[in-house]
Amino acid sequence: MKSAATKATRLQLFSFSTPAMRAFHMSWLAFFVCFFAWFSLAPLMPVIKAEFKLSKDQIANINIAAVGITILVRLIIGPLCDKYGPRKTYSALLALGALPVIGIAFAKSYAVFLFFRLLIGAIGASFVITQYHTSVMFAPNVVGTANAASAGWGNSGGGVTQSVMPWVLAAALSLGVERGLGWRLSMIVPAALMLIVAVMYYKFTQDCPQGNYKELREAGVEIESGKKGGWQVFKAAAANYRVWMLFVTYGACFGIELFVHNVAASYYVDRFKLDLQSAGMAAGSFGLLALFARALGGIFSDRVARMRGLDARTTLLFALMVGEGAGLLWFSHTNTAAMAVTAMIAFGLFTHMACGATYALVPFIDRKSLGGVAGIIGAGGNVGAVAAGFLLKSVGSVQACFSTLGICVLVSSVCAIAVRFSASHKAKEQSLYEQALAERQSLSPERELVAQAS
Repeated sequence: MKSAATKATRLQLFSFSTPAMRAFHMSWLAFFVCFFAWFSLAPLMPVIKAEFKLSKDQIANINIAAVGITILVRLIIGPLCDKYGPRKTYSALLALGALPVIGIAFAKSYAVFLFFRLLIGAIGASFVITQYHTSVMFAPNVVGTANAASAGWGNSGGGVTQSVMPWVLAAALSLGVERGLGWRLSMIVPAALMLIVAVMYYKFTQDCPQGNYKELREAGVEIESGKKGGWQVFKAAAANYRVWMLFVTYGACFGIELFVHNVAASYYVDRFKLDLQSAGMAAGSFGLLALFARALGGIFSDRVARMRGLDARTTLLFALMVGEGAGLLWFSHTNTAAMAVTAMIAFGLFTHMACGATYALVPFIDRKSLGGVAGIIGAGGNVGAVAAGFLLKSVGSVQACFSTLGICVLVSSVCAIAVRFSASHKAKEQSLYEQALAERQSLSPERELVAQAS
């Protein structure tokens, strides 16, 4: 097995010269454009709703479809990373995912629109590849920060699309096209971005610090994810109770994030009577928190682990989820747009940080089954979003739905402190952690860059 010393022990944000930093920058960029495309329709839903004359029930079905298929794809994408490597897996997902993004522009009925919206949800599995790639590239002392920062910057695509797509539509309308054609032409933007990044990802990245999985396996080199990956990796991950505890916690933080991305713009239009651009800016503020808040969750997780060990990571996650649940209850009881935005930013900070803290734990669950672990926990986020969608259908009110979700998050936080590790597991991880610190201290930043590049 390769040692932690072969992984990057620093996050050199302004470097693109090492395999680890190329994987970091390309993975967050790929996730950004996937997230941008995934939720590019959400801020345009008031226009689409009018064109197709959609009922509340049909809108709820569309929101569920947007995150539903991602559950299945996230479950299988992690083992695919173990088998074929994150480089090929990500490039293929980006290229294939662009097809339904542009395809939905040709929808002429609710049924066809729903079908393509379901297919677009598959690109949400990009998150698992992002977390997988940074997990295999960075050492234990910094992997939490790397995971959280890459995912957070990628997640900000959800905020950017909320703010940008209404203006893309406005630009199309300024050219004299009708609104029905305008939103369709707008979908060219996210589809084109996905294809461009697919080529870049294949060209600039490699699977792990030593190289690509195919060549390494042919040369008989043992890699951290195991010999072949695939179904065996998934079964090993599924047998670990900690995976399912984090499955629940991720459903209660990332699931809430996805739900907010789907309904926030429409909520501000319907409840507070904002126009499309203003509602998009308000909703976008939640997504833009991911630029730094998710990274903070990873940074704090790395720091508490340095002081108090592996169990401190779970305690931090518990505290963040309590803050998220309390913030959701506050948001659900606001009566003005200004106060709603304030409350949304407050609970959004805890939500994004909890997401970062969850995936700061993922690399330490089972290194031999990393793809399966990342995939199952990632799917939990979409299960949470789907559950929130069905809850909205049953209560019929977005405001009441947010209130109920706040209570659910508080209950789910118990799963975080239920995650515990054996003494031998903690001793092994502590050894790897100390090895990474020793490697970092022995190399200056410049020498480490040269060593990684070599």
